[in-house]
Parts: sequence; C-alpha cells; structure tokens
Amino acid sequence: MTSGTTARARATAVSALLASTLLLVPLAGTAAAHPARVSPAVSAPGAAGFDAAALERALAEVPDGDVSAALIRVGGKGSWSGSAGVRDLRTGSPALPHARFRAGSTTKVVTAAVVLQLVAEQRVDLDAPVSRYLPDLLPPSFTEPPTVRQLLTYTSGLRPGASLGSTTEEMYAHRFETLTPEEVVAASVAQGPAHEPGDRQVYGNIHYTVLGMLIEKVTGDSYEHQAAVRVFRPLGMRHTGFPGGPDPRIHGPHHRAYADIGGRTTDVTEWNMSDRWAAGDMISTTADLERLVFGVFGGKAVPPSLLDQMLTVPDVDGATYGMALERFVIDGREIWGKTGSRPGYHTVLGATRDLSRTVVYSVNAKSAREDGFPLVQRFALPAFAS
Repeated sequence: MTSGTTARARATAVSALLASTLLLVPLAGTAAAHPARVSPAVSAPGAAGFDAAALERALAEVPDGDVSAALIRVGGKGSWSGSAGVRDLRTGSPALPHARFRAGSTTKVVTAAVVLQLVAEQRVDLDAPVSRYLPDLLPPSFTEPPTVRQLLTYTSGLRPGASLGSTTEEMYAHRFETLTPEEVVAASVAQGPAHEPGDRQVYGNIHYTVLGMLIEKVTGDSYEHQAAVRVFRPLGMRHTGFPGGPDPRIHGPHHRAYADIGGRTTDVTEWNMSDRWAAGDMISTTADLERLVFGVFGGKAVPPSLLDQMLTVPDVDGATYGMALERFVIDGREIWGKTGSRPGYHTVLGATRDLSRTVVYSVNAKSAREDGFPLVQRFALPAFAS
C-alpha cells in the first residue's frame, strides 16, 4: 500500500464527522449586483487582438439567474483581467478577484505533466503497458493492456468506474460520502474493456485516476505531494492544492457555489470530491492556473522534448485531445485548452502554442455541469477574437 493510499484510508473518518457538522440549506432571493472590476488591457507591440469589450459586457451581466460570480484573466501579448458578481448570495458581498475554487478536470493537465516528467527521467515509458507499473491492476479479460500513452490520450479502452451518481441532484445526496480511487478503478476493470486500446478516444476520468495510481507506485509517494513538488512549487502556484482526503471544504477565500436541487437554488460549496482525485479534485485560483498554462507551454512543467507529444492528437477517428488538453481551431488559430466542471464551479484554461494568447476563467454557475459551451462562448472565446 502506498503512502497516498494509507493517507486516504486514515482520512475517511473525517468525512463522516464533517457530514454531521456542515449543513447545506436551500437559498431564496437574489443578491444585489456589484459592478465588474476590470483591469484595462495592456497593449504590446504587434499584439494579437482580443475583444476586451465583449469580456466587459459579459462581466457586466453578472450576477444573473445562472452565474453568481466570474473571474477572468487574459494573458500573452497584452493582458486583461476582470471580476464580477457576488461571493455569497445571502450577503451579496462582492466577488473576490483572487478567490480559490474547485478547478475540476483542469487537474488532468497537472497529472499529465507529472507523468511526462517521469518519462523524461526514464522512470516511465510512454509506450509500455500500464501493467508494467501496476501489475495487479487488470484482470485476465484485458488481453492487451493499455499503454501509458493511451491512458494520457483517453484511448485506453477502460470503462467508467464507480460513481456516486451521474447528475448533480443524484450526487448531492451522497456529497459527504467517500469513494476511493481504488474502488473507482476496481469497478471499471471488473467490467472488462470497452474497446481495444487505441481504437477510440473516449474522454473520461478513469484514465487519469489510473495515472494517479501509477504516479504513486513509481515514486513511492502520494500523488498530491508529487503534484506539489513537481508542478505547484516550481511554478509558484502558492494557492493551489488538494483537500485533505475527503475534506469537503475549500480553505481560504472562496465563493459560495450553487446548483438547482429539486427546483431550488441550493448551496453546494461543501462537497467531498476525493473520488475525482488525480482527474479532478484540485483547488486553485485564476492566477495560479495562468502560471500552470505558462509553465506547461513554456517548458517548465512539461519537458520541451515531450511537449510535442503532449500536443499530438492520436490518429483515431473523431479524436480531439492530445494528452489532457483538447485542440480547437478558432478563427484559424489553433488553441489548446481544458475545461473543469464541478457542481457550481466551471473552469477553463486555454492558450495558443506560442503563448501569444492565454485565458483562464472561473465561473460560479448553476449550469456548471451542463453543456459548458454557452459559458465558454461568453467568458473565454472573446479572448481569442482578432
């Protein structure tokens, strides 16, 4: 048993205690709007343009019936930042520009970076079967184990693992329960493969949950500590980390999060999300995620020799992802990005390969786990408008 597994086992009892002391109640009423706080765009010679006016208009509409707060940072050749809304619907106090939030699946970018560092150190081989590092992971039904590369690119063939519900409303009733990564993965592999490794790209948390286990096995250390010493600390991400096991709280300044539960606006801020672990349990800030973007594309978090492989979409019909990141083309410009969605929290990070334009946002929205494109269109795409 790794040190990470032991720590999770010790921490499980904390969730039950917190479940009895943290009460989430439905909310009523609408908070007063607060003017958007905006830092004007800073021009740079030859800078690629972005639509600051559209971003300002988006913030001016917050809060509304869905979004209670929004934080945006644009960087690269020229910079801009803004915040709007309220941190708490009860008090109506204004949004905090440096608030911490649940960053959801942007966690996968960190996990990929750690694995690629281990590849650069020749401790992991991208094209080796995962069974080389986790020999007890797969049952005999997996006649062809997926490779590390296939886990990174969502082409492993693993089925989704155990969960505490598929909708926010279903999960809400179990928000203080603990489902360990080991339980998630065991339920996945017990079903056998969904397809041959490399045949299809199917996005899902399961690939990165297994990669978190691989990191712990190879390093003999917890995933959380490896993420800290290899990514967070070197990049100066001082306000980024993971909850203590099943701790459902966000420590430090943060916004309350809301969702529609049973037709009522309900506070969903406190939530044990440890089952998302290396696939989606990170807590961060927009400034720190901007550091992550520059660290990945600038060669500090991902070795430059491996960045090309990270940003290569596998030759599979319909594939859009490289390793962790998804490829988009906007107005002829190639963008690599990642979304993260947890109940009440929607996060985006994106960048051009040359870092001429970057964007990071955190939006508190009741629709955070629904189709995220309307939020992306509203709060991120103007950053890439010419």
